[in-house]
Amino acid sequence: MIKNFKWLLLISLTMIACNDDDETAVVNNTSDGLPLTAGSADFSKYVALGDSFAAGFSDNALFMEGQKNAYPNILATQFALIGGGEFNIPFMSDNIGGFSSGGVQIPQFGPRVYFNAVNSTPTPVSGISGTDISTHLTGSFNNFGIPGAKATHLGFAGYATANPYFGRMASSTSATVVGDAIAQNPTFFSLWIGGNDVLGYATSGGDDSNPITPVATFDAAYNALASQLSAGGRKGVVANLPYVNNLPFFTTVPTNPIPALPAANAGQLNQLFGAINQITTAMSLPSRFSVLTSDDGNPATVEATNPLLILDETLPNLSAQITAVLTPAVGAPTATYLGSLYGRARHASNAVASRDFILLTSRAVIGTTQAGAPSPFNVIGVSNPMQDNRVLIAAEALAVKTATDSYNVTIQAAATTNNLAFVDAKTLLEQLGTSTGISVNNVTLTSTYVTGGMFSLDGVHPSPRGYAFISNKFMEAINTTYGSNFKGVNVGSYRILYPQDPNNF
Repeated sequence: MIKNFKWLLLISLTMIACNDDDETAVVNNTSDGLPLTAGSADFSKYVALGDSFAAGFSDNALFMEGQKNAYPNILATQFALIGGGEFNIPFMSDNIGGFSSGGVQIPQFGPRVYFNAVNSTPTPVSGISGTDISTHLTGSFNNFGIPGAKATHLGFAGYATANPYFGRMASSTSATVVGDAIAQNPTFFSLWIGGNDVLGYATSGGDDSNPITPVATFDAAYNALASQLSAGGRKGVVANLPYVNNLPFFTTVPTNPIPALPAANAGQLNQLFGAINQITTAMSLPSRFSVLTSDDGNPATVEATNPLLILDETLPNLSAQITAVLTPAVGAPTATYLGSLYGRARHASNAVASRDFILLTSRAVIGTTQAGAPSPFNVIGVSNPMQDNRVLIAAEALAVKTATDSYNVTIQAAATTNNLAFVDAKTLLEQLGTSTGISVNNVTLTSTYVTGGMFSLDGVHPSPRGYAFISNKFMEAINTTYGSNFKGVNVGSYRILYPQDPNNF
């Protein structure tokens, strides 16, 4: 019924910059000739608190080399130039990533993926992680970036029993992340937390079983963290939150990825969808379907692509009305089935005010057939609606944005109240999403999947180059607030992607 959808897996991976992948980061010395100074800050004992970004998570896993390139570790290397002390990291055992148990990789924890040049597809590395989930590390640590952590989790006693990333480094099973961090007697801290308070909801297509953290709950948790970390006038840097639906995970797959259909199929669906549009018009409801483009059979012609067919659970259910209208034409059994199938279906929208976001992971199912569904109503995204958990619809995206805006008010206020340096990560991601991106150190970064250089293959977490860019923005904020003069690192000297071979770093 439909042309090959393999291009969906290739379109964003066909071209990729590979320059400087084997170089190491260097200090980007400027020409001001001034010696480095800490200003009014003391970097002798630095601790970092946050989520997977602070940990160095990349390519869908946490692994040793990623931890080395985490923005807090890059910051620590620069702090060391003016008296900063040792920065201890709870390293994973290798570069395979994730956790194993009894010599078997745990599916929900890695391994990392790499760019497979043979099929231009992110592919899991071979091997089994040497990091057993039951292993507990001894000693003290400076990086308290905990993958999966929400703002409420950093102060939750017992979080070590719920999150293995913290469990392997916690001082006890009843410890809190912020408590263990403060126990290091830090002189300076960084705090970037809150992304996971909306991310789980967004990446599950607005699944209410993974709800957005209520604003009041976030406010209380964040203010408590900022107060504890800033006690006694301790200095630090915080960052606000970007809209997560601006990440490549949500923007790579377009809302109209369906190639022009064979004429017979397009005609059949247009007739069916047109009948449903007549129902909505009669009920004074907006039309739900577009007119689909057909393939004219001329190889030299490039037809417009078609929108994705999705399920929208917020729509009034028109199953009964569709069944009633179609019964005379196709019979009761077929009409009943079609009513059930399309009662809350519509075509995805790309309009600014009603933009839907197709999840990166949905690429693998677009154009495949739905098991148990009869032909020709079984092609996912074409004649069979893509399920709600694979799409962040406009209403759900608005809920994410509304919560993020409220969180950011809290973060900005905490920075002002406690005299902390502030990084506007929200604006940075918006700039990265433009066609021009951000140019630095003779490279240009954008949020385009993979080829933009900023994000890794999971579409959420930064690449090594992206983490270097983030570290420089943290240093700029620190310079502005505390009068230090860090030069930053050369972003262009960091690799764009990690190699396949776990030993080739």
